Amino acid sequence: MPLALPPLPDLPRLGFDDIIDVRSPAEYAEDHMPGAISLPVLSNEERARVGTIYKQVDPFAARKVGAALVSRNAAAHIEGPLADRNGGWRPLVYCWRGGQRSGSFAVILNQIGWRAEVVEGGYRAYRRMVAAMLHDDPLPWSPVLIDGNTGTAKTRLLHHLAAQGAQVVDLEALAEHRGSLFGGLSGPQPAQKMFESRLAGALAGLDPARPVYLEAESNKIGDILIPGSLWKAMLGAPRIAVAAPLADRARHLIDTYAELTGDPAALSTIIDALRPYHAADQIADWQAQAKAREFSALAQGLMRDHYDPRYARSTARKAAVAATVPLNDLSEGTLRSAAAQILSIKGV
Repeated sequence: MPLALPPLPDLPRLGFDDIIDVRSPAEYAEDHMPGAISLPVLSNEERARVGTIYKQVDPFAARKVGAALVSRNAAAHIEGPLADRNGGWRPLVYCWRGGQRSGSFAVILNQIGWRAEVVEGGYRAYRRMVAAMLHDDPLPWSPVLIDGNTGTAKTRLLHHLAAQGAQVVDLEALAEHRGSLFGGLSGPQPAQKMFESRLAGALAGLDPARPVYLEAESNKIGDILIPGSLWKAMLGAPRIAVAAPLADRARHLIDTYAELTGDPAALSTIIDALRPYHAADQIADWQAQAKAREFSALAQGLMRDHYDPRYARSTARKAAVAATVPLNDLSEGTLRSAAAQILSIKGV
């Protein structure tokens, strides 16, 4: 009998030895259940081929071709990644909607003697729960936003808050982006669905009775949109602002964006992207500083003339700041003390 998924907070307690995603590699790459391993019973090309036969030739012919392909791929998995599983192994298997792909693979595994179960409704059932949590239902968690100008080490501050026992969600880490034009990390960002799975997993393990600290963001981190329920909660959340000297912020940015200071072409391209917002002379000055490797002057100029004014305009449209925490510098000791001060603030 197919297994109906429990609520998201209970997923880690299902008790299976492995969760197996038998969808195609492309489907798995877009999103998958937390902790699932990919053992596709149809490759991307095979899935497309079977689908074409189903639509253009005959459903029965498609099922025959699909069965042969599934059997061959299942054999490869049994002889390969699953070769070391013992007789007591208990896997949970899912495909797109809990149909033929997962059912066929589970039958083979059960015939061997393993105790395989299939997810009722497949990945779609899981995705519906994530979408309900992040788009449809009010969030039960109460966010507190860490706000401040670019370069005030807000992400590092979140880590210190977490180290002191606070509930923290690092949205930029989940989105694999630092949240600004200069913010891309190495490699592409995850798909929107994958980001939402990561976010749902991070939130599901938290206590709704305690605050959750987040970095204040716009509604978009790179190409990733913050889901509606969280964004609504963030709009009404208390904000704690941090402030630091410009020179210290510049040093922090130089360290944080070391991959850009080491790639002159990439840095030049990003500076060029600011042309719609600044005069040609200003862009030329920044390009000259980048070429001369005058990174402190460049970072300070970008913050003073681009990011700080944009932050000021954005702040004017937000709710009032609940508290401001000044930082004399951005050393780990200062950030550690700031985290303790933030946790001592009442009423947030």
